Amino acid sequence: MFKKRLLSCAVVTALSFASAPTLAAGFQLNSQSATGLGRAFAGDAAIADNASVAARNPAAMALFKEANFSLGFNVIATDVRLKSGTFNDVELPSGTLSSTPIEETDGIGGTSFVPNLHLVMPINETWAWGLSAYSNFGTATEFEDDFVAPIFGGTTSIKSMNLAANVSYRLNENLSFGAGLDVIYGIGKLERNANIVGDVVDTKVVDIDATGIGLGWNVGMVYEVNEDHRFGLSYRYSPTIEAEGDKSTDDIDLPLPDMAEFSGYHRLSDKFAAHYSLQWVQWSAFDSITLQSEIGPSIDKAYEWKDAGHISVGGTYYLNNDWTLRAGYMYDIAATDELKSISIPDSNRHWLSAGFTYNINKDEDVDFGFTYLLGQDVTFDEQLIPGSDLISITDATTRANAVLIGLQYSRSF
Repeated sequence: MFKKRLLSCAVVTALSFASAPTLAAGFQLNSQSATGLGRAFAGDAAIADNASVAARNPAAMALFKEANFSLGFNVIATDVRLKSGTFNDVELPSGTLSSTPIEETDGIGGTSFVPNLHLVMPINETWAWGLSAYSNFGTATEFEDDFVAPIFGGTTSIKSMNLAANVSYRLNENLSFGAGLDVIYGIGKLERNANIVGDVVDTKVVDIDATGIGLGWNVGMVYEVNEDHRFGLSYRYSPTIEAEGDKSTDDIDLPLPDMAEFSGYHRLSDKFAAHYSLQWVQWSAFDSITLQSEIGPSIDKAYEWKDAGHISVGGTYYLNNDWTLRAGYMYDIAATDELKSISIPDSNRHWLSAGFTYNINKDEDVDFGFTYLLGQDVTFDEQLIPGSDLISITDATTRANAVLIGLQYSRSF
């Protein structure tokens, strides 16, 4: 029992270096609307074609003359592969070293359902308020029970929900401001197995369920040159989530990144508009992670992530009164730097997006969005205990692709 508790402590320590940050942040989701998904979220802080814009820039609510309600969902199907690598382990009780090649492992990713809901209510020509529910972060990977290195690749699941209340103020015909409060609720699950002395089969040495709530805020502005050209700028402050675990951990302090976004929208003709966005994400906020454990000492470890973000461009074609077509491209920069993990593969990514709006009538419409996300091969080493190669994976090559599909209903009233 003592050896199991000691190994559990080592695994928890290692996960605090590798996977624990994903308990709150992880793989950033751009899933606030099907409309934005269809243009790779290019221009989303400025376009304001339905109430979902409040999730990107609260000031854009000032562009609405009528109340608007949007309800939708995105389905995210990930194709995560561990293409190759070598698992290095210590055989117990002999203490001899062994190296086992890792065969290509697919089916690690899963399918996630991400709902969203948005409401914008103009009060008068100057003020508006709104409510939103959506997700900014989430991912899931699950390795088969017979995976050769279960201590590195078990189950990792992260879900978050953002509840926001916003208000906007129109200063004049050109300039509007907005602000809001965000309540972020996160759920995370980590499971890892290992062979313990005397056990015939792998034993679960890490089983963490953690939940936490944090309070953030966001501000924004919109500048309208005229009805065909406008710019949006927003900033979102994200809190440190104090997640409480129900088993091996008492408390995990995980800082979430702040985000800033600049967008432009330009109606170049009656039929066509061009738009773009530049987003910055302060992933370097992971300066340290504090983990309180019942089975070992407290951990306060520096984390080596880097600031990242994306750039996206898109176009909208107004075909007729019934149909609007859109497309976009995004280049998304990875947040991980030197430290990487097979449990949450990360790389620079390309988004190829397309979508449409069908106007049911003058007050109702349906949006559809589709994105094919292409990751890149990343090769790295991962150690159970930093600085020690005794239990490690060397030359691991991972790749993560995804398909995102969104559907949304909007109504003005």
